[in-house]
Amino acid sequence: MIWTFNLIEELEKIPETYLKHIEGSRGLYEIRVQLGNDIFRIFCFFDEGQIIVLANGFLKKMQKTPRREILKAEKIKREYEDEKAKHHNS
Repeated sequence: MIWTFNLIEELEKIPETYLKHIEGSRGLYEIRVQLGNDIFRIFCFFDEGQIIVLANGFLKKMQKTPRREILKAEKIKREYEDEKAKHHNS
């Protein structure tokens, strides 16, 4: 996982094998990590283009990403943005 995070940090253009935008989402991405036969997915989003905020992750057992995991990541993103807005407005 650390190797994948370093790749994302260092490369200007990251191959979709490692980082892919979630279709139909507003700024949600999926980090893809393979360890042996296991494939892990970690949802994330960018804050001002500089910071990657990790949301939730799971071990992928089927071809299609479970909708509930995407919804969970979207909720985490909204909560993060709401908290950030509160602190900027105070």
